[in-house]
Amino acid sequence: MSDIAALDKTVSPVEKFREYLVTKGQRLTREREIIVEEVFSDHEHFDTDQLVDRLSGRNDKRRVSRATVYRALSAMDEAGLLRKVARPNGREVWEHDYGYPQHDHMVCSACGELFEFHNDEISRLIEKITSAQGFLRTSHRLEVYGTCEACRRPQKRRLRKLDLI
Repeated sequence: MSDIAALDKTVSPVEKFREYLVTKGQRLTREREIIVEEVFSDHEHFDTDQLVDRLSGRNDKRRVSRATVYRALSAMDEAGLLRKVARPNGREVWEHDYGYPQHDHMVCSACGELFEFHNDEISRLIEKITSAQGFLRTSHRLEVYGTCEACRRPQKRRLRKLDLI
């Protein structure tokens, strides 16, 4: 779930990926472009299988192989467009890194739901700590694990007929 608003991007994700591929001596194929467009069509966390399903569910004739999706996601990670976020079930999901402000995550250990948040105080504290240690910080990632409000609510017990007597 995302409450983090997208930043204005002067360069589209497709163009950013094209620029990255040029530095690697590769080109932006139509299949790679389709993948980038689909990934950035909304800001939801997704795993690779979900993306493959979304791409195979398209009604156009342009198909993208599973192997191409895996390779493209890895390259998009290297290009700074995406990053992986761990889930408590061991399943990793992808999220947009390009075009979104620095943010952190709360992960529910019960249902696996991922909640994004931004806190300037945490960012300032990390900057203060790294500066005091002489550490040049390039980014940070904070994942807080616990149980969400919905999972902490007591389950409503269904009454049996014998309980009503």
